[in-house]
Amino acid sequence: MRYDLVIFDNDGVLVDSEPIANTILAEYLTELGHPTSYEDSIRDYMGSAVHRIHDLVGERTGQRLPADFDDTLHARTFAAFERELHAVPGVGAVLEKLVAEQVPFCVASSGSHERIRVGHRRTGLDAWFRAGNIFSAQDVGRGKPAPDLFLYAAERMGIAPGRCVVVEDSPLGVAAAHAAGMDVYGFTAMSSAAKLGGAKGYFGDMAELPGMLV
Repeated sequence: MRYDLVIFDNDGVLVDSEPIANTILAEYLTELGHPTSYEDSIRDYMGSAVHRIHDLVGERTGQRLPADFDDTLHARTFAAFERELHAVPGVGAVLEKLVAEQVPFCVASSGSHERIRVGHRRTGLDAWFRAGNIFSAQDVGRGKPAPDLFLYAAERMGIAPGRCVVVEDSPLGVAAAHAAGMDVYGFTAMSSAAKLGGAKGYFGDMAELPGMLV
């Protein structure tokens, strides 16, 4: 393969969590008096760290979310993950291919380490991802679309940014990969190719990905 490191986003790329998480977020913000539809949540928050929710609500309303917002949101989301979450179809075969080709991979997610662990344990992806190849926006000062998380992951994995490729499904993630100087491929299960503009290529089925990396 032409890359020395494959960096996967987590939500929507490895685990099919975006419909679950954005449904819960939209319901919770509406409950708090900030009417938000599922489509609003996808548009505004998909692929971002939780601080973006606080920032946008503050900018738009001048109000602050409750002090326990993060804890409540996480508790509701994790409970739903335990009931409903699945791995994205075909991900296991992609990871097997990378192992066979001896290509290192990692995950770099806007979600917390706890969110990543809960999702991977539920879906069995914890067999592929351990502490040494899991990176979260918690590890850096700024989340996507800033490049910090991807650059941190590359540094920790010992690979130059120009030798890395990112697999993303959100516009914020694509922007972050570009800012980090990395190629990026857009997974179109949740976002159209038009919304992931600037990616090196696009795919809607995980079975297509290995062929795009050679």
